[in-house]
Amino acid sequence: MTNIYAITVGLLCVFSLNLSCKKESNMTENEVDKNNSIIEKHDINRIEPINWWVGFKDSSLQLLVHHPNISKWTPEISYHGVSIEKVNQADSPNYLFIDLNISETTKAGKFNIAFKQENHDDLVYTYELKSREKNPEDYVGFNSSDAIYLITPDRFSNGNPTNDNNKTLRETTIDRTDDYARHGGDIQGIINHLNYIDDLGFTAIWSCPLLTNDMFQGSYHGYAITDYYQVDPRYGTLEDYKTLSSKMSEKGMKLIMDQVANHCGLEHWWMKDLPFKDWINYQENYEKNRDDWSGDKSITTNHRRTVNQDMYASKKDKKNMNVGWFVSAMPDLNQRNPFMAKYTIQNSIWWIETVNLGGIRQDTYPYPDKHFMSTWAGAIMHEYPNFNIVGEEWSLNPLIVGYWQDGANNRDGYKSNLKSPMDFPMQRLIVEALNEEESWDTGFVKIYEGLANDFHYANPQDFMIFSDNHDMSRIFTQLKGDVTNTKMALSYVLTLPRIPQIYYGTEILMHDFDNPGDHGLIRSDFPGGWANDTVNAFTGEGLTDEQKDMQLFLKNMLNYRKHSKAIHEGKTIHFAPEQGVYVMFRVFEDETVVHILNKNEEPTQLDLHRFEEMGLTEKTLVNVITDAKVVWKDSLLLNEKGSTILSTKL
Repeated sequence: MTNIYAITVGLLCVFSLNLSCKKESNMTENEVDKNNSIIEKHDINRIEPINWWVGFKDSSLQLLVHHPNISKWTPEISYHGVSIEKVNQADSPNYLFIDLNISETTKAGKFNIAFKQENHDDLVYTYELKSREKNPEDYVGFNSSDAIYLITPDRFSNGNPTNDNNKTLRETTIDRTDDYARHGGDIQGIINHLNYIDDLGFTAIWSCPLLTNDMFQGSYHGYAITDYYQVDPRYGTLEDYKTLSSKMSEKGMKLIMDQVANHCGLEHWWMKDLPFKDWINYQENYEKNRDDWSGDKSITTNHRRTVNQDMYASKKDKKNMNVGWFVSAMPDLNQRNPFMAKYTIQNSIWWIETVNLGGIRQDTYPYPDKHFMSTWAGAIMHEYPNFNIVGEEWSLNPLIVGYWQDGANNRDGYKSNLKSPMDFPMQRLIVEALNEEESWDTGFVKIYEGLANDFHYANPQDFMIFSDNHDMSRIFTQLKGDVTNTKMALSYVLTLPRIPQIYYGTEILMHDFDNPGDHGLIRSDFPGGWANDTVNAFTGEGLTDEQKDMQLFLKNMLNYRKHSKAIHEGKTIHFAPEQGVYVMFRVFEDETVVHILNKNEEPTQLDLHRFEEMGLTEKTLVNVITDAKVVWKDSLLLNEKGSTILSTKL
């Protein structure tokens, strides 16, 4: 494949075009200002990114141009500070990839790109370079001081019923009785309930993808993107997305965007006219079978994610993992193609700037080419040094997950540039620990030893921990409908040295008992999000006492956590479980948080002398949930099974 790239890139360079275009771009700044009253035109079908900014550390910009037979045209730009470095033709005659350089002196403004061909009128496209709205250092990503609320937007709240159907898209049906149809939730629905999310104590929102999924079915879930620069009109508009971000910023909240670098949707616009012979993986197989495409024609991944680290892995297994399609409806993007790589990096940066992101969640992180993923994350962190990215690596082995974190001491020398892997190993252990009976090697010892694995992680506090998410059974279901165990799971998640994420509806014990593991059911509608709902979790109307109690429990936990330096950045000390009780301490300066998990059904006296090293003797602590005060001396009566969270911060 390397030889193919070398030959292709060699053929793509059009040096005569570059020389003439560079010459045209050498106008002085004064000349540009005099001629800056341009006539705006958009003769080209598509140019992406659809705009850009001045002032990046990386001065390069690559424009994807798509238009019938555009390869026969020569682009020219006359704008001070902007020069065409190279014009690259593709395998399809309908593409050009134009490499620009934007100098430090370039001013924001609009300019025309003129495409010229002898005996033809020019094709003109007006492009804009904007001023950046804030300093790159001010894009502060989510961290261990945050608590993230995960939302499946189609299922949260329908704030604008007028956008439910869009006749220009393939799936137009709204059917709330069908778990795999669209239900109508949208961006406005999230905006309408920001106060609810904020009052609960969350400081960030991660929404499943909001970009256009113009698929024939199942388009609600968002991970089969068909346009990387368009908000799905059934969710709203780009302005709605910007409004969500700005209103969150007013509340001190961060917006996390779910992005997908590994694959797109089968109905993506470029699938009808692929620019290069290697734009997607197994492209020849797809093009040979595209007229009769079905699941059995697709060459799918083996999902053997360990090949990324396995020193014994076969070439065949490695290729099948990283090159195979995730599913037949999601073409696997080939990031080894340098134009695809540049496109993906620029798209991520475009969204950070456009909607003022406070983080990115990258889907299926270990599936693309891992060296590209390092380059992608590195490019973003280079431009935004205080930003954050979380990567989904659904593996239960901490050795595998730890490999992907920036700073890991990997024997193969791999540097990921990724700050925050997802802690799937600990999530599984929390469920096992609470479902199992206590013994020497079952029950609480699972999370005690699981937390001890933090020695392997470069920065454990930057891991994202969660009780569940949109791809697995609800935590209430995983814990067999046990409310007390669910509270213990959530309190542990919220006091660990981690970045916690909670899935919408967890606060009201949403579940999937009717068909455990069914994705459509896991992503059920949030009650109260639709006009005629008889139960409204936003107001509490129609909720059971158990649901109201869980809602209050989480609210108390989250709002305490919001202001607890001990939980955000404190030292962690835990004691091995004994007699069905596991105790963990978080300590920062004069604040100590004590987290006690107790499985005993009958009242139990906890001997406090065991914890003498913590220096709490004779100190008064307050129960974070009940506000009751206790004096730390000799023993503590645990009246019932459950979690107890105490703090020296009265």
